[in-house]
Amino acid sequence: MKNPQRSPTNPGSLRSRFTQVFLQSLLRIRKHNPTSSSSSSHGEFLKRCRRVKVAAYVSMARAVGTRRAWSRATLWRARNGERQRNLLYGRCSKSNSRERSLGKRKRKKKKKKKRDNEEHSFGHAKKLQKLVPGGEAMDFCCLLDETAHYIKCLITQVKVMRSIADFYSL
Repeated sequence: MKNPQRSPTNPGSLRSRFTQVFLQSLLRIRKHNPTSSSSSSHGEFLKRCRRVKVAAYVSMARAVGTRRAWSRATLWRARNGERQRNLLYGRCSKSNSRERSLGKRKRKKKKKKKRDNEEHSFGHAKKLQKLVPGGEAMDFCCLLDETAHYIKCLITQVKVMRSIADFYSL
């Protein structure tokens, strides 16, 4: 017997909810920023790409609802008006990222000296905390659960976006 949650035609499935919210967001983007091929510049194109990216992540979080920590973090960031390119992963400015990369080099040298399994897995947990929205505030078990769900949602997001692209490329 098929699982009703996996069916793309089930209106309650994650895929259906995401598709509906994402298409509404795309229509809103198109309504507020209509394209004109003659006057569009590269900067406008990049802004539009960022808007679509943010719309995809916010739509995914809205489709999941507030029962997951990563979706609450994504929706909170969207509501509180952070800059769009910082919306998902809390990326910093170029000067701060340069300082971060220098700090990473130092940490890598320290890690080579200590080959303890606990420290190695702790480093992986830190990486996951940076990738999953809201992950900084989670304990390890919760982080793993949220990461698994987040990956599942990202896969669904990619499938839906591919379907939309395939439909419009005909």
